[in-house]
Amino acid sequence: MQTRKLFYEDSHRKEFSAVVLTCTPVEKGYEVILDATAFYPEGGGQAADTGTLNGVRVQDTRERGETVVHLCDSPLEPGTMVQGRIDWENRFTRMQQHSGEHIVSGIIHRRYGYHNTGFHMGADVITIDFDGVIPEEALAEIEAEANGAVWANLPLHIWYPSPEELPNVHYRTKKALPWPVRIVEVPGFDTCACCGTHVSATGEIGIVKLFSAVNFRGGTRIEMACGEQAMKVLNRTYAQNKLVSQAFSAKIFETGAAAQRMNDQLAALKFQLTGLQRTLFSLTAAGYQDAGNVLHFEEGLDGTGLRELADAITKVCGGWAAVFSGSDAEGYSFCLAAREGDLRPMCKEMTNALHGRGGGKPAFQQGRVQAKKGEITAFFASVR
Repeated sequence: MQTRKLFYEDSHRKEFSAVVLTCTPVEKGYEVILDATAFYPEGGGQAADTGTLNGVRVQDTRERGETVVHLCDSPLEPGTMVQGRIDWENRFTRMQQHSGEHIVSGIIHRRYGYHNTGFHMGADVITIDFDGVIPEEALAEIEAEANGAVWANLPLHIWYPSPEELPNVHYRTKKALPWPVRIVEVPGFDTCACCGTHVSATGEIGIVKLFSAVNFRGGTRIEMACGEQAMKVLNRTYAQNKLVSQAFSAKIFETGAAAQRMNDQLAALKFQLTGLQRTLFSLTAAGYQDAGNVLHFEEGLDGTGLRELADAITKVCGGWAAVFSGSDAEGYSFCLAAREGDLRPMCKEMTNALHGRGGGKPAFQQGRVQAKKGEITAFFASVR
């Protein structure tokens, strides 16, 4: 059973009429096959179209051989004529992304000889994987060339070469393909075998924005967006940067320098705070001179602070130190430390009794318990 694929005849077709050939109940709805459809099935990195058939929601579209299967949430009577309507905004956005990706992949293939090994359309950006290293500093040039192609409003040429013509068509591919092959050409920029839907002319893409190039499996993954999707990302980014500029009292295009200054100031303050904290730890430890085993509670300590205070106390107390920081509501982090010996048995007994867990070296145990201060104090009163 072969479905007439209207999306290849006219990628801009939003509505169509067709006859229901079959309707089969399945676990998640009804599989409906029509004699013709404008619904594009998932393939080649492009998501499937959704929409309605006589008002019945089409949740997904898949290709099964030469047949296009529509997953509907209600049944449709075989033999009836239905009016189909695709979710055009989603389709057009995907067409912008797909055609823009062809231009970028074509430019990179011409410049570097790399192949596109993966393509995924996400909610915010699309990702393209290449089998070679693309320096991030080259993105600006690639982006400028891609947008030159967009603003030239070049008409796309999409066709099926004859068996005799195909060997003489030089198109971008990783392997030889058997006839028939659908060719999508952006004149002067890319010629590629492709089964997806595309804009009629590059001007419909609007804009191409490349965001990043990172190492990925020995090659490069590029994040990009086109058209309306690119504008949404840029608008959200600008809105966030505006908030940053207000917080730093900096001009909108000077937030990076302002953030760096703030980081430098925070680093200096952190250095000063670390010195003051260590002084405080020394003073606190001095109060436990020759005290033997010590249980101590201190507010506001992170893991590093717990370790440093416990270590300072063990240097003078002559026994082990158990330092806790937290609250009855959220629980307590702890550090058990000693100059020598094995604290693991005590830590295991404590975490079992106080609903926690911990671990580390024999003379140095760290973790967390979900208990109240009184329960912790009672436990150590029993072991001291």
